[in-house]
Amino acid sequence: MAPKTAGRSRVLAALHLLLLAPGLAAAFNYADALAKSIIFFEGQRSGKLPPGNRMAWRGDSGLKDGAQYNVDLVGGYYDAGDNVKFGLPMAFTTTMLAWSVADFGKFMGGELPHARAAVRWGADYLLKAATSTPDTLYVQVADANQDHRCWERPEDMDTPRSVYAVTKDRPGSDVAAETAAALAASAVAFRRADPAYSSRLLHAAMRVFELADRHRGSYSDGALSGVVCPFYCSYSGYQDELLWAAAWLHRASNNASFMSYVHANGMQLGAGDDDFSFSWDDKRIGTKVLLAKGFLRRRLQGLQLYKAHSDSYICSLVPGTSSFQASQYTPGGLIYRQGGSNMQYVTTATFLLLAYARYLRSAGACAVCGGRDVAPAELVALARRQVDYILGKNPAGTSYMVGFGDRYPRRLHHRGASMPSVRAHPGRIGCDEGFRYLHSGAADANVLVGAVVGGPDARDGFVDDRDGYGQTEPATYINAPLVGALAYFAGTAKH
Repeated sequence: MAPKTAGRSRVLAALHLLLLAPGLAAAFNYADALAKSIIFFEGQRSGKLPPGNRMAWRGDSGLKDGAQYNVDLVGGYYDAGDNVKFGLPMAFTTTMLAWSVADFGKFMGGELPHARAAVRWGADYLLKAATSTPDTLYVQVADANQDHRCWERPEDMDTPRSVYAVTKDRPGSDVAAETAAALAASAVAFRRADPAYSSRLLHAAMRVFELADRHRGSYSDGALSGVVCPFYCSYSGYQDELLWAAAWLHRASNNASFMSYVHANGMQLGAGDDDFSFSWDDKRIGTKVLLAKGFLRRRLQGLQLYKAHSDSYICSLVPGTSSFQASQYTPGGLIYRQGGSNMQYVTTATFLLLAYARYLRSAGACAVCGGRDVAPAELVALARRQVDYILGKNPAGTSYMVGFGDRYPRRLHHRGASMPSVRAHPGRIGCDEGFRYLHSGAADANVLVGAVVGGPDARDGFVDDRDGYGQTEPATYINAPLVGALAYFAGTAKH
């Protein structure tokens, strides 16, 4: 064997052991991590905070959002470390929180009401954004370019709270279809807990999907390009969101017309594409796993293709299969896609591994990886290695979840966390004055409990530096899929 080949074989063998070696007992207190992952969303809330908001250092903010346009857009979530309400990532966050509740709620125990509250906070806002004005979806509050010129607490912000929308004349099928998916997924999450609310969500989802489908175009290709880009451009186009929304609408309503839509439009909307990441931008593999559930559990005809593509994605992550891509992992075993905010791809992949494992197990099936069948237990083991890495079982010996364990990031790229709270410092801290906190080496004034940061680089290196937003900025769409994964391990771990 040539030295280069031998070296590659050793790397693959090491990764196989690292990623798939069975664990005998819970490595971490997953229930505690679950609770903290949900508390994080209370720190990202915009609007009038309810009594008992558990991120006690936060205060009310954005109480006049939409008022100058005669629309109520108070509420929702700030996406990450700034004070902008971006519709596309907020909708995806809500979808993934709702999927977590729908598929993993039974493992959440006492955290289920808190998880539902996190879904509702996003869904309530999206309802207003989708139904306040006919044929209009409000997709953003605040100009990010103006917001980023200041380092201000949300409670202090005085930058313009401009409002942006898509309409039938200014289409945004990507953000509109993701909003439809979020509302439909939320309808599933509340189907039993609040049937009346679930019905409202589903009807709104159908309306906004009609807007997305009848008036096609990407929101980042038109008049909003300078507002949403480069922050949340729709790089993947809008086709993936249309198929994703149709899949969620079918699950929420069981209306055959949405499955007919999938069959009729699937190929032109990306059903035949293999894709290896899942994010706020690209929904293709998430859609395939969701539709594969229909084939595995209900044997719905015409969905075999989605099972095959789901297998292809899963097999690329599993050591020992012919399609395994070792380059997708750091030496320490973390899934790695790109340098900026890589942890978002880790948490979405982990969620899909677990969701697909459960769908396979319920059907007595395996993932077909060339000449090898991969059992659901292997997918669960792989997912657990990712969760354990996030919580501290990694080369750096640090938890990437704030407030979990003894060692975790202390200098987040996050305005509210980095600055004294309004309770500790009632006086206003101005736009420019705040930058001294951004560039300070001091630890955060407030602990943003449960926040998962962007994470380490391709070599497992991490620098706890507030200026390094690619590594130290948290985001709602990093945490949302992790809620479901943590629930599963909290509910099934052997202590």
